Amino acid sequence: MGEQGSRGPSGRRKTGKPESRLAMVRRARRINRELAEVYPYAHPELDFENPFQLLVATVLSAQTTDLRVNQTTPALFAAYPTPEDLAAAVPEEVEELIRPTGFFRAKTKSIMGLSAALRDEFGGEVPGRLQDLVTLPGVGRKTAFVVLGNAFGVPGITVDTHFMRLVRRWKWTEQEDPVRIEAEIAAIFPKSEWTMLSHRVIFHGRRICHARRPACGACPIARLCPSYGEGETDPDKAGKLLKYEMAGQPGQRLKPPADYPGKPAPALGAGG
Repeated sequence: MGEQGSRGPSGRRKTGKPESRLAMVRRARRINRELAEVYPYAHPELDFENPFQLLVATVLSAQTTDLRVNQTTPALFAAYPTPEDLAAAVPEEVEELIRPTGFFRAKTKSIMGLSAALRDEFGGEVPGRLQDLVTLPGVGRKTAFVVLGNAFGVPGITVDTHFMRLVRRWKWTEQEDPVRIEAEIAAIFPKSEWTMLSHRVIFHGRRICHARRPACGACPIARLCPSYGEGETDPDKAGKLLKYEMAGQPGQRLKPPADYPGKPAPALGAGG
């Protein structure tokens, strides 16, 4: 409609006038505040009991769901509870245990390699510094920030596919490179918010703002979204697109936090 613009879900007219940097930052921070109210229970969706388990689980989560990883790791960690155990394992036996996560040969090489590095270079302990973590086989910045933020309490921004999709839809950045996205988003929010911001954005991407059919009509921050209308705007139809606890379904964790409002996921072989 050109300069006339169109109306968003709030009924306010979109004029097409470029948004100032200050206005974008204010809108971004408001989105974060509102997501905090929608997902006060946001958390890492990988089951883990220590930094080593989180590190391995995060490496295994590439190209699969957290649910599938959570269904697979109990047997893996029962067999190999420490880096020393996993480094000394028979590769074919590890491959069989992690087969459900896909790409199991490459992932076996990575998790056995990082376990050997932890044993040989870090005294069998997961290091709590970014510069050390990224030296481990199969560990990049995304994986490192997941571990730092959730096992060590070090603030970090996790730029996964959900995070990249949403921050671009919200016009917080136009970058496509994860490192540049990370830098631009870090400049918008105080460091203390980085880890929880990541959880909230990823939660929203998994539950409402999907890649193919975003549930715009059921989105609690639709009025703040410049991409409103890319997905289903009818509230009833959009409501049917909701996932996990938003739709009364199990989440991805077999052992979710106590304040999680949804159902625990089923174990491997029990459905899901």
